[in-house]
Amino acid sequence: SPSPKEVGVEDHAALMKLWARRHRNLSSARTQVACRLHAVLCDLVAGGVPDEIYAEKAALLLAGVEPDSAIAAARVELAEELLDDLRRVDRQLAESKKRLEQVVAASGTTTIDIGRFPTRGRFAAFNGTAPIEVSSGGRKVWRLSRRGNRTLNHAIHMAAVTQLRFRHSPGRGYYDRKIAEGKTPKEALRALKRRISDA
Repeated sequence: SPSPKEVGVEDHAALMKLWARRHRNLSSARTQVACRLHAVLCDLVAGGVPDEIYAEKAALLLAGVEPDSAIAAARVELAEELLDDLRRVDRQLAESKKRLEQVVAASGTTTIDIGRFPTRGRFAAFNGTAPIEVSSGGRKVWRLSRRGNRTLNHAIHMAAVTQLRFRHSPGRGYYDRKIAEGKTPKEALRALKRRISDA
Protein backbone atom coordinates (compact mmCIF):
# COMPACT_ATOMS: atom_id res chain seq x y z
CA SER A 1 0.00 0.00 0.00
CA PRO A 2 1.32 3.48 -0.79
CA SER A 3 -0.01 4.70 2.56
CA PRO A 4 0.16 1.85 5.11
CA LYS A 5 -1.70 2.38 8.35
CA GLU A 6 0.56 2.73 11.35
CA VAL A 7 0.25 -0.20 13.70
CA GLY A 8 -0.29 0.66 17.33
CA VAL A 9 -1.99 -0.35 20.56
CA GLU A 10 -5.78 -0.12 20.37
CA ASP A 11 -6.83 3.20 21.79
CA HIS A 12 -10.00 4.97 22.86
CA ALA A 13 -11.14 5.27 19.23
CA ALA A 14 -11.31 1.46 19.03
CA LEU A 15 -13.42 1.45 22.20
CA MET A 16 -15.83 4.02 20.77
CA LYS A 17 -16.06 2.07 17.51
CA LEU A 18 -16.90 -1.10 19.44
CA TRP A 19 -19.79 0.49 21.36
CA ALA A 20 -21.00 2.48 18.34
CA ARG A 21 -21.29 -0.78 16.37
CA ARG A 22 -23.26 -2.30 19.26
CA HIS A 23 -25.62 0.70 19.23
CA ARG A 24 -26.16 0.39 15.45
CA ASN A 25 -26.89 -3.32 15.83
CA LEU A 26 -29.43 -2.62 18.57
CA SER A 27 -31.08 0.04 16.39
CA SER A 28 -31.38 -2.47 13.55
CA ALA A 29 -32.82 -5.06 15.94
CA ARG A 30 -35.38 -2.53 17.18
CA THR A 31 -36.46 -1.76 13.63
CA GLN A 32 -36.95 -5.47 12.90
CA VAL A 33 -38.99 -6.08 16.06
CA ALA A 34 -41.08 -2.94 15.50
CA CYS A 35 -41.84 -3.97 11.90
CA ARG A 36 -42.89 -7.46 12.97
CA LEU A 37 -45.09 -6.06 15.74
CA HIS A 38 -46.57 -3.54 13.31
CA ALA A 39 -47.44 -6.34 10.85
CA VAL A 40 -49.20 -8.41 13.55
CA LEU A 41 -51.10 -5.37 14.84
CA CYS A 42 -52.28 -4.58 11.31
CA ASP A 43 -53.96 -8.01 11.31
CA LEU A 44 -55.62 -7.30 14.67
CA VAL A 45 -56.62 -3.64 14.48
CA ALA A 46 -59.17 -2.48 11.93
CA GLY A 47 -57.54 -0.11 9.46
CA GLY A 48 -54.05 -1.05 10.60
CA VAL A 49 -51.60 1.19 12.43
CA PRO A 50 -50.67 4.29 10.39
CA ASP A 51 -47.78 5.63 12.46
CA GLU A 52 -44.49 4.40 13.90
CA ILE A 53 -44.86 1.85 16.66
CA TYR A 54 -43.84 2.62 20.23
CA ALA A 55 -44.18 0.22 23.15
CA GLU A 56 -46.83 2.19 25.04
CA LYS A 57 -48.90 2.83 21.93
CA ALA A 58 -48.76 -0.87 21.00
CA ALA A 59 -49.79 -1.82 24.55
CA LEU A 60 -52.84 0.47 24.34
CA LEU A 61 -53.85 -1.00 20.99
CA LEU A 62 -53.46 -4.55 22.29
CA ALA A 63 -55.52 -3.77 25.39
CA GLY A 64 -58.46 -2.90 23.12
CA VAL A 65 -58.31 -6.14 21.11
CA GLU A 66 -60.70 -8.96 22.01
CA PRO A 67 -59.82 -12.05 19.98
CA ASP A 68 -62.84 -13.82 18.42
CA SER A 69 -61.01 -16.87 17.05
CA ALA A 70 -58.05 -19.13 17.73
CA ILE A 71 -55.92 -17.36 15.11
CA ALA A 72 -56.78 -13.95 16.57
CA ALA A 73 -55.82 -15.23 20.05
CA ALA A 74 -52.51 -16.52 18.66
CA ARG A 75 -51.85 -13.14 17.01
CA VAL A 76 -52.50 -11.35 20.30
CA GLU A 77 -50.10 -13.73 22.07
CA LEU A 78 -47.45 -13.17 19.39
CA ALA A 79 -47.96 -9.39 19.56
CA GLU A 80 -47.48 -9.49 23.35
CA GLU A 81 -44.21 -11.41 22.93
CA LEU A 82 -43.02 -8.92 20.30
CA LEU A 83 -44.03 -6.06 22.61
CA ASP A 84 -41.84 -7.59 25.36
CA ASP A 85 -38.99 -7.82 22.82
CA LEU A 86 -39.51 -4.17 21.85
CA ARG A 87 -39.41 -3.00 25.46
CA ARG A 88 -36.24 -5.02 26.09
CA VAL A 89 -34.48 -3.56 23.03
CA ASP A 90 -35.64 -0.05 23.99
CA ARG A 91 -34.04 -0.51 27.44
CA GLN A 92 -30.84 -1.81 25.85
CA LEU A 93 -30.76 1.17 23.47
CA ALA A 94 -31.17 3.62 26.36
CA GLU A 95 -28.31 1.93 28.23
CA SER A 96 -26.20 1.89 25.06
CA LYS A 97 -26.76 5.61 24.52
CA LYS A 98 -25.63 6.38 28.08
CA ARG A 99 -22.55 4.19 27.61
CA LEU A 100 -21.67 5.95 24.35
CA GLU A 101 -22.03 9.37 25.99
CA GLN A 102 -19.66 8.28 28.77
CA VAL A 103 -17.12 6.81 26.34
CA VAL A 104 -17.14 9.92 24.11
CA ALA A 105 -16.79 12.20 27.16
CA ALA A 106 -13.89 10.10 28.47
CA SER A 107 -12.10 10.27 25.11
CA GLY A 108 -11.79 14.05 25.24
CA THR A 109 -12.53 14.31 21.50
CA THR A 110 -15.10 13.35 18.90
CA THR A 111 -12.73 13.41 15.92
CA ILE A 112 -10.02 11.30 14.30
CA ASP A 113 -6.89 12.67 12.66
CA ILE A 114 -7.75 13.68 9.07
CA GLY A 115 -4.12 13.00 8.16
CA ARG A 116 -4.93 9.33 7.68
CA PHE A 117 -6.25 10.29 4.22
CA PRO A 118 -3.26 11.09 1.96
CA THR A 119 -5.33 13.17 -0.51
CA ARG A 120 -8.61 15.06 -0.75
CA GLY A 121 -9.73 12.54 -3.34
CA ARG A 122 -9.24 9.65 -0.91
CA PHE A 123 -11.30 11.48 1.72
CA ALA A 124 -14.02 12.19 -0.87
CA ALA A 125 -14.09 8.49 -1.79
CA PHE A 126 -14.39 7.63 1.92
CA ASN A 127 -17.33 9.98 2.51
CA GLY A 128 -19.11 9.29 -0.80
CA THR A 129 -18.77 12.76 -2.36
CA ALA A 130 -16.49 11.57 -5.17
CA PRO A 131 -18.79 11.06 -8.20
CA ILE A 132 -18.66 7.91 -10.32
CA GLU A 133 -18.38 8.09 -14.10
CA VAL A 134 -21.16 6.24 -15.96
CA SER A 135 -20.38 7.48 -19.47
CA SER A 136 -21.72 5.83 -22.59
CA GLY A 137 -20.36 6.41 -26.06
CA GLY A 138 -19.13 9.96 -26.50
CA ARG A 139 -21.32 11.34 -23.70
CA LYS A 140 -19.65 11.83 -20.30
CA VAL A 141 -22.01 11.40 -17.36
CA TRP A 142 -21.29 11.30 -13.64
CA ARG A 143 -23.58 9.99 -10.93
CA LEU A 144 -23.70 10.18 -7.16
CA SER A 145 -21.65 7.55 -5.37
CA ARG A 146 -23.57 5.26 -3.02
CA ARG A 147 -20.34 4.08 -1.46
CA GLY A 148 -18.56 5.54 1.48
CA ASN A 149 -19.52 6.41 5.02
CA ARG A 150 -23.21 7.35 4.82
CA THR A 151 -23.24 9.07 8.22
CA LEU A 152 -20.37 11.35 7.20
CA ASN A 153 -21.98 11.90 3.79
CA HIS A 154 -25.21 12.96 5.52
CA ALA A 155 -23.30 15.45 7.69
CA ILE A 156 -21.69 16.98 4.57
CA HIS A 157 -25.09 17.07 2.85
CA MET A 158 -26.62 18.95 5.80
CA ALA A 159 -23.73 21.43 5.73
CA ALA A 160 -24.32 22.01 2.00
CA VAL A 161 -28.09 22.42 2.35
CA THR A 162 -27.59 24.83 5.27
CA GLN A 163 -25.22 26.96 3.18
CA LEU A 164 -27.80 27.09 0.36
CA ARG A 165 -30.32 28.70 2.72
CA PHE A 166 -28.10 31.73 3.24
CA ARG A 167 -28.00 33.85 0.06
CA HIS A 168 -24.69 35.55 0.90
CA SER A 169 -22.76 32.45 2.00
CA PRO A 170 -19.72 31.30 -0.01
CA GLY A 171 -21.44 27.95 -0.50
CA ARG A 172 -24.52 29.59 -2.03
CA GLY A 173 -22.31 31.68 -4.31
CA TYR A 174 -20.48 28.55 -5.50
CA TYR A 175 -23.81 26.75 -6.08
CA ASP A 176 -25.19 29.69 -8.09
CA ARG A 177 -22.03 29.77 -10.24
CA LYS A 178 -22.45 26.07 -11.04
CA ILE A 179 -26.10 26.65 -12.02
CA ALA A 180 -24.95 29.53 -14.27
CA GLU A 181 -22.47 27.13 -15.91
CA GLY A 182 -25.40 24.93 -16.96
CA LYS A 183 -25.35 22.36 -14.16
CA THR A 184 -28.63 20.94 -12.88
CA PRO A 185 -29.54 21.71 -9.24
CA LYS A 186 -28.56 18.15 -8.24
CA GLU A 187 -25.21 18.41 -10.04
CA ALA A 188 -24.54 21.79 -8.44
CA LEU A 189 -25.36 20.39 -5.00
CA ARG A 190 -23.01 17.45 -5.62
CA ALA A 191 -20.25 19.88 -6.60
CA LEU A 192 -20.84 21.90 -3.42
CA LYS A 193 -20.68 18.75 -1.29
CA ARG A 194 -17.35 17.85 -2.86
CA ARG A 195 -16.07 21.39 -2.24
CA ILE A 196 -17.04 21.08 1.44
CA SER A 197 -15.34 17.68 1.61
CA ASP A 198 -12.17 19.15 0.08
CA ALA A 199 -12.19 21.99 2.61
